[in-house]
Amino acid sequence: MFFQKEIETMSRGEIEAIQLERLKWVVDYCDRNVEFYHKRLQKAGVTADKIKSLKDVRHIPVTTKEDIRDTYPFGLFAQPMKNIVRVHASSGTTGKPTVVGYTKKDLDTWSDLVARLCVAAGASDEDIVQISFGYGLFTGALGLHYGLEKIGATVVPCSSGNTEKQVMLMKDFGTTALVSTPSYALHMSEVAHEHGITNDQLQLRLGLFGSEGCTPEMRDQIEKSFGVFATDNYGMSELMGPGVSGECELRCGMHIAEDHFLPEIVNPDTLEAMGEGETGELIITTLTKEGFPMLRYRTKDLTTITYEPCACGRTHARMEKIKGRSDDMLKIRGVNVFPTQIESVLMSQPHIGGHYELVIRREGYRDTLEVRVELINGDLLEHYGELEALRNSIHAQLKTVLGIESKVTLCEPKTLERYQGKAKRIIDLREQK
Repeated sequence: MFFQKEIETMSRGEIEAIQLERLKWVVDYCDRNVEFYHKRLQKAGVTADKIKSLKDVRHIPVTTKEDIRDTYPFGLFAQPMKNIVRVHASSGTTGKPTVVGYTKKDLDTWSDLVARLCVAAGASDEDIVQISFGYGLFTGALGLHYGLEKIGATVVPCSSGNTEKQVMLMKDFGTTALVSTPSYALHMSEVAHEHGITNDQLQLRLGLFGSEGCTPEMRDQIEKSFGVFATDNYGMSELMGPGVSGECELRCGMHIAEDHFLPEIVNPDTLEAMGEGETGELIITTLTKEGFPMLRYRTKDLTTITYEPCACGRTHARMEKIKGRSDDMLKIRGVNVFPTQIESVLMSQPHIGGHYELVIRREGYRDTLEVRVELINGDLLEHYGELEALRNSIHAQLKTVLGIESKVTLCEPKTLERYQGKAKRIIDLREQK
């Protein structure tokens, strides 16, 4: 199914023609309306007239999260506040929040883009969708909310928390689709089973998950525990929120809304362009945003892009699931370690649940990594031989994948912290005395 078939099935030439026209527009728009960009573009000698092809985007300086924080709160807004009808912001847990604004047109575009990805994933006006993202300054909940309403779905705005009540409503309302983080979906399935609610008693069939990474192995566990068809979507507040890209029912990459976003893959160290199919950092330029346009925003997310049309009929470029973040990469004893590598190993093991923590310490002059992961069934703790065999298997696979030694700690079920939003997997204790 398609929400905007003519747009989603354009030829590559048509897509690139629209992108070039809109790239020129947004460069001129930022030059005229955002002092920060006017100075940056002037210094780089870039004007809209000098954009002759899409490759010329590389002459535009990149924008970073630090730039947004340095101009806090409204320094990158391209419209006066009387034209800004909504403000969202990041959590600001590592500093000042990144604040973004939307005009009426932006909100209409946003709901269209979310509607596209929801329909592509299999949602329809027949669905009752429970949104278990936290409502507020976070873009995820309201972004999915308005997109789902646009396709005619029934929206249940539960927000996050009060999980027992959410499970009750899911059963009583006949919820057919769930919007949440992958880790919270796993927690909800645990609570449902604890209360004697089986998958057969639920109408749940579709998961629209986002806001945090989800490896294929984690997805498999969600599908097994909750009986849903799990799909992934991608976005961030700096670019729009959810709606930048999302999986179709074939799940062979997340379709990027290329008529609204110009993606690039670059070497995260040199910012040099990388070829199709190569892994690098995703940089995105917004092509139509009025309130908060972004020129070459460094997402820090590592992925690959293919421009091959999808078998579903959609022709826009597809990005793979995020492999990791360049700023989430852990350097342990000189080795680059991505949490997604560890998750893939853990989720492929029998008897292992979906909740884990990575604890990094400094002992003397050496960094150490402890991988804590929950067992599904605590009875295994009474069988020392089986427990050691499982621990040794995980240890060996982690050493093969990571190239370093790690300590594996198998924890009793439900002893690691649960999160209603993004899960906090990494506990870095190296700076503690």
